[in-house]
Amino acid sequence: MRIVLVTGKGGVGKTTVAAATALAAADAGHRVLVTSTDPAHSLSDALEVGLGSDPTPVSTRFHGQQIDTRLQLDRYWGSIRRQLIDVLDWGGAAGIEAEEFLIFPGMDELFALIEVNRHARSGVFDVVVVDCAPTAETLRLLSLPEVLSWYFEKVLPTERRIMRAARPLLSRITDLPIPEDEVFNAAQSIFEAVEGVRELMSKPEITSARLVVNPEKMVIDEARRTYSYLGLFGYGVDGVIVNRVLPEMVADPYFERWRTIQKGHLDAVDDAFADVPRLRLRLFDDEMVGLDRLRIMSSELYAGADPITSFKAKSPFRIVESEGTVTMELDIPYIDRTELDVFRQGNELYVQAGPYRRSFLLPDALHRREVTRAKLEGGTLRVDFTVTR
Repeated sequence: MRIVLVTGKGGVGKTTVAAATALAAADAGHRVLVTSTDPAHSLSDALEVGLGSDPTPVSTRFHGQQIDTRLQLDRYWGSIRRQLIDVLDWGGAAGIEAEEFLIFPGMDELFALIEVNRHARSGVFDVVVVDCAPTAETLRLLSLPEVLSWYFEKVLPTERRIMRAARPLLSRITDLPIPEDEVFNAAQSIFEAVEGVRELMSKPEITSARLVVNPEKMVIDEARRTYSYLGLFGYGVDGVIVNRVLPEMVADPYFERWRTIQKGHLDAVDDAFADVPRLRLRLFDDEMVGLDRLRIMSSELYAGADPITSFKAKSPFRIVESEGTVTMELDIPYIDRTELDVFRQGNELYVQAGPYRRSFLLPDALHRREVTRAKLEGGTLRVDFTVTR
Protein backbone atom coordinates (compact mmCIF):
# COMPACT_ATOMS: atom_id res chain seq x y z
CA MET A 1 0.00 0.00 0.00
CA ARG A 2 1.27 3.48 -0.86
CA ILE A 3 -0.06 6.98 -0.20
CA VAL A 4 1.49 9.77 -2.29
CA LEU A 5 0.77 13.34 -1.18
CA VAL A 6 1.22 15.74 -4.10
CA THR A 7 1.63 19.25 -2.76
CA GLY A 8 3.00 22.67 -3.65
CA LYS A 9 2.21 26.34 -3.79
CA GLY A 10 -1.11 27.25 -5.36
CA GLY A 11 -0.92 27.53 -9.15
CA VAL A 12 2.16 25.38 -9.75
CA GLY A 13 0.18 22.63 -11.49
CA LYS A 14 -0.01 20.06 -8.70
CA THR A 15 -3.52 18.93 -9.69
CA THR A 16 -2.46 17.94 -13.21
CA VAL A 17 0.72 16.35 -11.80
CA ALA A 18 -1.36 14.37 -9.29
CA ALA A 19 -3.77 13.26 -12.02
CA ALA A 20 -0.91 12.31 -14.37
CA THR A 21 0.86 10.41 -11.58
CA ALA A 22 -2.29 8.46 -10.73
CA LEU A 23 -2.92 7.65 -14.40
CA ALA A 24 0.66 6.47 -14.86
CA ALA A 25 0.36 4.29 -11.74
CA ALA A 26 -2.83 2.71 -13.10
CA ASP A 27 -1.15 2.13 -16.48
CA ALA A 28 1.71 0.42 -14.57
CA GLY A 29 -0.80 -2.07 -13.13
CA HIS A 30 -1.64 -0.55 -9.74
CA ARG A 31 -5.21 -0.17 -8.49
CA VAL A 32 -5.32 3.58 -7.95
CA LEU A 33 -7.51 6.18 -6.30
CA VAL A 34 -6.76 9.88 -6.82
CA THR A 35 -8.57 12.11 -4.36
CA SER A 36 -8.58 15.86 -3.74
CA THR A 37 -8.34 17.59 -0.36
CA ASP A 38 -8.54 21.06 -1.89
CA PRO A 39 -11.93 22.70 -1.19
CA ALA A 40 -11.57 24.47 -4.56
CA HIS A 41 -11.74 21.17 -6.45
CA SER A 42 -10.28 21.05 -9.97
CA LEU A 43 -9.39 17.36 -10.19
CA SER A 44 -12.55 16.60 -12.14
CA ASP A 45 -11.62 19.35 -14.62
CA ALA A 46 -8.12 17.94 -15.04
CA LEU A 47 -9.43 14.45 -15.77
CA GLU A 48 -12.44 15.71 -17.75
CA VAL A 49 -14.49 13.16 -15.82
CA GLY A 50 -17.33 13.93 -13.44
CA LEU A 51 -16.27 12.89 -9.94
CA GLY A 52 -18.43 12.37 -6.87
CA SER A 53 -17.82 12.22 -3.16
CA ASP A 54 -17.32 8.46 -3.46
CA PRO A 55 -14.74 6.84 -5.78
CA THR A 56 -15.81 7.14 -9.42
CA PRO A 57 -14.34 4.89 -12.16
CA VAL A 58 -12.13 6.86 -14.55
CA SER A 59 -10.48 4.04 -16.48
CA THR A 60 -9.28 0.49 -15.85
CA ARG A 61 -7.83 0.24 -12.31
CA PHE A 62 -8.27 4.00 -11.90
CA HIS A 63 -10.81 5.82 -9.70
CA GLY A 64 -11.18 9.47 -8.75
CA GLN A 65 -12.89 11.26 -5.87
CA GLN A 66 -13.71 14.81 -4.80
CA ILE A 67 -14.78 15.08 -1.19
CA ASP A 68 -18.11 16.81 -0.59
CA THR A 69 -18.03 18.39 2.86
CA ARG A 70 -21.82 18.37 3.23
CA LEU A 71 -22.11 14.67 2.48
CA GLN A 72 -19.18 13.81 4.73
CA LEU A 73 -20.81 15.87 7.48
CA ASP A 74 -23.73 13.45 7.46
CA ARG A 75 -21.52 10.40 7.10
CA TYR A 76 -19.08 11.06 9.94
CA TRP A 77 -20.47 13.84 12.13
CA GLY A 78 -23.71 12.06 13.02
CA SER A 79 -24.73 12.47 16.63
CA ILE A 80 -22.16 15.24 17.22
CA ARG A 81 -23.95 17.31 14.59
CA ARG A 82 -27.35 16.65 16.15
CA GLN A 83 -26.02 17.61 19.58
CA LEU A 84 -24.60 20.87 18.26
CA ILE A 85 -27.83 21.68 16.41
CA ASP A 86 -29.77 21.15 19.66
CA VAL A 87 -27.40 23.46 21.53
CA LEU A 88 -27.58 26.14 18.82
CA ASP A 89 -31.36 25.84 18.69
CA TRP A 90 -31.49 26.25 22.48
CA GLY A 91 -29.35 29.40 22.09
CA GLY A 92 -31.62 30.90 19.46
CA ALA A 93 -29.81 29.89 16.26
CA ALA A 94 -31.78 27.50 14.11
CA GLY A 95 -32.24 26.30 10.55
CA ILE A 96 -29.74 27.46 7.95
CA GLU A 97 -27.98 29.67 10.48
CA ALA A 98 -27.26 26.69 12.73
CA GLU A 99 -26.13 24.58 9.77
CA GLU A 100 -23.61 27.24 8.76
CA PHE A 101 -22.14 27.27 12.26
CA LEU A 102 -21.44 23.53 11.96
CA ILE A 103 -18.83 23.90 9.19
CA PHE A 104 -15.68 24.49 11.20
CA PRO A 105 -12.26 25.54 9.89
CA GLY A 106 -10.24 22.41 9.22
CA MET A 107 -13.30 20.18 8.74
CA ASP A 108 -12.46 19.59 5.07
CA GLU A 109 -9.00 18.41 6.11
CA LEU A 110 -10.43 16.20 8.87
CA PHE A 111 -12.79 14.42 6.48
CA ALA A 112 -9.98 14.08 3.95
CA LEU A 113 -7.86 12.28 6.54
CA ILE A 114 -10.68 9.93 7.43
CA GLU A 115 -11.33 9.19 3.77
CA VAL A 116 -7.66 8.50 3.07
CA ASN A 117 -7.56 6.10 6.03
CA ARG A 118 -10.77 4.37 4.93
CA HIS A 119 -9.63 3.81 1.35
CA ALA A 120 -6.06 2.89 2.26
CA ARG A 121 -7.28 0.14 4.58
CA SER A 122 -10.12 -1.09 2.38
CA GLY A 123 -7.95 -3.41 0.31
CA VAL A 124 -9.60 -2.07 -2.85
CA PHE A 125 -6.68 0.15 -3.86
CA ASP A 126 -2.91 -0.35 -4.00
CA VAL A 127 -2.19 3.39 -4.24
CA VAL A 128 -3.93 6.53 -3.03
CA VAL A 129 -2.68 9.71 -4.72
CA VAL A 130 -3.77 12.81 -2.80
CA ASP A 131 -4.08 16.09 -4.69
CA CYS A 132 -3.42 18.34 -1.71
CA ALA A 133 -4.56 21.89 -1.12
CA PRO A 134 -1.92 24.68 -1.33
CA THR A 135 0.92 24.24 1.12
CA ALA A 136 -0.45 26.16 4.13
CA GLU A 137 -3.65 24.09 4.12
CA THR A 138 -1.66 20.91 3.45
CA LEU A 139 0.57 21.49 6.46
CA ARG A 140 -2.52 22.04 8.58
CA LEU A 141 -3.91 18.78 7.16
CA LEU A 142 -0.76 16.83 7.95
CA SER A 143 -0.49 18.25 11.47
CA LEU A 144 -4.08 17.30 12.31
CA PRO A 145 -3.35 13.70 13.39
CA GLU A 146 -0.83 14.95 15.94
CA VAL A 147 -3.07 17.73 17.28
CA LEU A 148 -6.27 15.70 17.38
CA SER A 149 -4.56 12.71 18.98
CA TRP A 150 -3.29 14.97 21.76
CA TYR A 151 -6.79 16.38 22.29
CA PHE A 152 -8.56 13.03 22.27
CA GLU A 153 -6.02 11.40 24.59
CA LYS A 154 -5.75 14.26 27.08
CA VAL A 155 -9.04 16.16 26.99
CA LEU A 156 -11.86 13.94 25.76
CA PRO A 157 -11.72 11.30 28.56
CA THR A 158 -11.79 14.06 31.17
CA GLU A 159 -14.74 15.79 29.51
CA ARG A 160 -16.59 12.51 29.33
CA ARG A 161 -16.08 11.77 33.05
CA ILE A 162 -17.16 15.31 33.98
CA MET A 163 -20.33 15.11 31.89
CA ARG A 164 -21.28 11.74 33.34
CA ALA A 165 -20.93 13.13 36.84
CA ALA A 166 -22.62 16.47 36.13
CA ARG A 167 -25.47 15.29 33.88
CA PRO A 168 -27.98 14.46 36.70
CA LEU A 169 -27.41 17.84 38.38
CA LEU A 170 -27.42 19.89 35.17
CA SER A 171 -30.62 18.24 33.94
CA ARG A 172 -32.40 19.53 37.07
CA ILE A 173 -31.23 23.14 36.87
CA THR A 174 -31.17 23.81 33.12
CA ASP A 175 -32.83 22.67 29.92
CA LEU A 176 -29.56 23.08 27.95
CA PRO A 177 -29.08 19.89 25.89
CA ILE A 178 -26.38 17.84 27.63
CA PRO A 179 -24.28 15.52 25.47
CA GLU A 180 -25.06 11.84 25.94
CA ASP A 181 -22.54 9.03 25.67
CA GLU A 182 -23.37 8.54 21.97
CA VAL A 183 -21.81 11.93 21.27
CA PHE A 184 -18.57 10.89 22.92
CA ASN A 185 -18.76 7.51 21.16
CA ALA A 186 -18.98 9.34 17.82
CA ALA A 187 -15.98 11.47 18.78
CA GLN A 188 -14.12 8.31 19.78
CA SER A 189 -14.80 6.73 16.38
CA ILE A 190 -13.40 9.83 14.68
CA PHE A 191 -10.34 9.65 16.93
CA GLU A 192 -9.76 6.01 16.01
CA ALA A 193 -9.94 6.90 12.31
CA VAL A 194 -7.46 9.75 12.81
CA GLU A 195 -5.18 7.42 14.78
CA GLY A 196 -5.38 4.98 11.91
CA VAL A 197 -4.29 7.54 9.36
CA ARG A 198 -1.53 8.76 11.70
CA GLU A 199 -0.22 5.20 11.84
CA LEU A 200 -0.18 4.99 8.04
CA MET A 201 1.36 8.40 7.53
CA SER A 202 4.12 7.85 10.09
CA LYS A 203 5.63 5.09 7.92
CA PRO A 204 7.74 6.48 5.04
CA GLU A 205 7.52 3.15 3.23
CA ILE A 206 3.76 3.77 2.98
CA THR A 207 3.32 7.54 2.90
CA SER A 208 5.50 10.08 1.12
CA ALA A 209 5.15 13.63 -0.13
CA ARG A 210 5.98 14.73 -3.68
CA LEU A 211 6.65 18.44 -4.07
CA VAL A 212 5.66 20.34 -7.22
CA VAL A 213 7.44 23.61 -7.96
CA ASN A 214 7.85 26.07 -10.80
CA PRO A 215 11.29 27.53 -11.63
CA GLU A 216 10.48 30.74 -9.74
CA LYS A 217 12.18 32.19 -6.68
CA MET A 218 9.12 32.58 -4.44
CA VAL A 219 7.87 29.10 -5.29
CA ILE A 220 11.24 27.50 -4.53
CA ASP A 221 11.58 29.43 -1.27
CA GLU A 222 8.17 28.15 -0.15
CA ALA A 223 9.08 24.62 -1.21
CA ARG A 224 12.17 24.77 1.01
CA ARG A 225 10.02 25.79 3.99
CA THR A 226 7.49 23.08 3.17
CA TYR A 227 10.29 20.52 3.02
CA SER A 228 11.35 21.55 6.52
CA TYR A 229 7.85 21.53 8.00
CA LEU A 230 7.11 18.14 6.45
CA GLY A 231 10.22 16.88 8.25
CA LEU A 232 8.97 18.32 11.53
CA PHE A 233 5.80 16.21 11.30
CA GLY A 234 7.70 13.12 10.20
CA TYR A 235 6.82 13.05 6.49
CA GLY A 236 9.48 12.01 4.02
CA VAL A 237 9.74 13.57 0.56
CA ASP A 238 10.25 11.08 -2.28
CA GLY A 239 10.72 13.55 -5.12
CA VAL A 240 10.55 17.11 -6.42
CA ILE A 241 8.87 17.86 -9.75
CA VAL A 242 9.85 21.09 -11.49
CA ASN A 243 6.92 21.98 -13.70
CA ARG A 244 6.69 24.38 -16.67
CA VAL A 245 10.35 24.43 -17.66
CA LEU A 246 10.95 26.21 -20.98
CA PRO A 247 11.78 23.51 -23.55
CA GLU A 248 14.92 23.65 -25.66
CA MET A 249 12.82 23.92 -28.82
CA VAL A 250 11.76 27.46 -27.83
CA ALA A 251 14.37 29.55 -29.68
CA ASP A 252 12.62 32.91 -29.79
CA PRO A 253 15.00 35.65 -28.48
CA TYR A 254 12.09 37.00 -26.40
CA PHE A 255 12.50 34.01 -24.04
CA GLU A 256 16.29 34.14 -23.69
CA ARG A 257 16.10 36.23 -20.54
CA TRP A 258 13.53 33.81 -19.09
CA ARG A 259 15.75 30.85 -19.99
CA THR A 260 18.68 32.42 -18.12
CA ILE A 261 16.50 33.11 -15.08
CA GLN A 262 15.08 29.60 -15.13
CA LYS A 263 18.54 28.05 -15.33
CA GLY A 264 19.51 29.79 -12.10
CA HIS A 265 16.33 28.54 -10.44
CA LEU A 266 16.85 25.00 -11.71
CA ASP A 267 20.35 25.03 -10.25
CA ALA A 268 18.84 26.24 -6.95
CA VAL A 269 16.40 23.31 -6.96
CA ASP A 270 19.21 20.85 -7.63
CA ASP A 271 21.16 22.31 -4.74
CA ALA A 272 18.27 22.56 -2.27
CA PHE A 273 16.89 19.07 -2.91
CA ALA A 274 20.06 17.20 -3.75
CA ASP A 275 19.12 14.25 -1.53
CA VAL A 276 15.85 13.42 -3.35
CA PRO A 277 15.04 12.64 -7.01
CA ARG A 278 14.29 15.73 -9.12
CA LEU A 279 12.17 15.51 -12.24
CA ARG A 280 11.50 18.18 -14.83
CA LEU A 281 8.38 18.72 -16.85
CA ARG A 282 8.37 21.07 -19.81
CA LEU A 283 5.97 23.92 -20.41
CA PHE A 284 3.48 22.42 -22.88
CA ASP A 285 1.91 24.36 -25.73
CA ASP A 286 -1.55 23.09 -24.82
CA GLU A 287 -3.77 22.67 -21.77
CA MET A 288 -2.88 19.27 -20.31
CA VAL A 289 -6.36 18.09 -19.36
CA GLY A 290 -8.13 14.87 -20.25
CA LEU A 291 -6.72 11.35 -20.13
CA ASP A 292 -4.95 11.50 -23.50
CA ARG A 293 -2.98 14.65 -22.69
CA LEU A 294 -2.33 13.53 -19.11
CA ARG A 295 -0.88 10.30 -20.47
CA ILE A 296 1.51 12.29 -22.68
CA MET A 297 2.44 14.36 -19.64
CA SER A 298 3.05 11.31 -17.44
CA SER A 299 5.15 9.54 -20.09
CA GLU A 300 7.48 12.55 -20.32
CA LEU A 301 7.54 13.01 -16.55
CA TYR A 302 8.33 9.44 -15.50
CA ALA A 303 9.95 8.21 -18.75
CA GLY A 304 8.84 4.62 -18.26
CA ALA A 305 9.67 4.40 -14.56
CA ASP A 306 6.99 3.19 -12.16
CA PRO A 307 5.70 6.40 -10.51
CA ILE A 308 5.14 4.54 -7.24
CA THR A 309 7.72 1.80 -6.67
CA SER A 310 10.59 3.80 -8.21
CA PHE A 311 10.28 6.51 -5.56
CA LYS A 312 11.01 5.98 -1.88
CA ALA A 313 11.23 8.35 1.06
CA LYS A 314 13.36 8.08 4.15
CA SER A 315 12.13 8.97 7.59
CA PRO A 316 13.28 12.39 8.84
CA PHE A 317 13.05 11.05 12.43
CA ARG A 318 15.57 8.73 14.09
CA ILE A 319 16.59 7.52 17.56
CA VAL A 320 20.26 6.57 18.00
CA GLU A 321 22.20 5.50 21.09
CA SER A 322 25.91 5.91 21.73
CA GLU A 323 27.96 5.62 24.91
CA GLY A 324 24.99 5.90 27.23
CA THR A 325 23.42 8.89 25.46
CA VAL A 326 20.20 8.53 23.50
CA THR A 327 19.86 11.08 20.70
CA MET A 328 16.67 12.02 18.90
CA GLU A 329 17.45 13.24 15.38
CA LEU A 330 14.99 15.21 13.27
CA ASP A 331 15.78 16.46 9.76
CA ILE A 332 14.40 19.99 9.38
CA PRO A 333 16.62 21.69 6.76
CA TYR A 334 16.34 25.41 6.01
CA ILE A 335 15.09 26.25 9.50
CA ASP A 336 17.02 29.09 11.10
CA ARG A 337 18.09 28.71 14.74
CA THR A 338 16.09 31.81 15.59
CA GLU A 339 12.91 30.03 14.38
CA LEU A 340 13.52 26.95 16.49
CA ASP A 341 12.48 26.18 20.06
CA VAL A 342 12.80 22.92 21.99
CA PHE A 343 11.40 22.30 25.45
CA ARG A 344 10.19 19.46 27.61
CA GLN A 345 7.08 19.18 29.76
CA GLY A 346 6.79 15.98 31.72
CA ASN A 347 7.03 13.04 29.37
CA GLU A 348 6.56 15.11 26.22
CA LEU A 349 9.16 16.91 24.13
CA TYR A 350 7.96 19.91 22.11
CA VAL A 351 9.69 21.14 18.97
CA GLN A 352 8.58 24.41 17.39
CA ALA A 353 9.87 25.35 13.95
CA GLY A 354 8.54 28.64 12.61
CA PRO A 355 4.76 28.71 13.13
CA TYR A 356 4.42 24.94 13.61
CA ARG A 357 4.78 22.94 16.81
CA ARG A 358 4.93 19.20 17.30
CA SER A 359 4.85 17.20 20.52
CA PHE A 360 6.72 13.92 20.89
CA LEU A 361 5.50 11.49 23.57
CA LEU A 362 8.70 10.11 25.03
CA PRO A 363 9.02 6.34 25.42
CA ASP A 364 9.41 4.85 28.90
CA ALA A 365 13.15 4.43 28.40
CA LEU A 366 13.57 8.23 28.23
CA HIS A 367 11.35 9.18 31.16
CA ARG A 368 14.23 9.06 33.64
CA ARG A 369 16.65 10.83 31.35
CA GLU A 370 17.22 14.55 31.15
CA VAL A 371 17.61 16.65 28.03
CA THR A 372 21.27 17.67 28.17
CA ARG A 373 21.68 19.21 24.73
CA ALA A 374 19.61 20.36 21.77
CA LYS A 375 21.53 21.51 18.73
CA LEU A 376 20.75 22.22 15.08
CA GLU A 377 23.58 20.93 12.89
CA GLY A 378 23.53 20.80 9.09
CA GLY A 379 19.74 20.88 8.92
CA THR A 380 19.31 18.16 11.57
CA LEU A 381 18.06 18.82 15.09
CA ARG A 382 19.78 16.57 17.64
CA VAL A 383 18.39 16.29 21.15
CA ASP A 384 20.48 14.33 23.67
CA PHE A 385 18.94 12.44 26.59
CA THR A 386 21.33 11.43 29.35
CA VAL A 387 20.94 9.75 32.72
CA THR A 388 21.92 12.34 35.32
CA ARG A 389 23.00 11.52 38.86
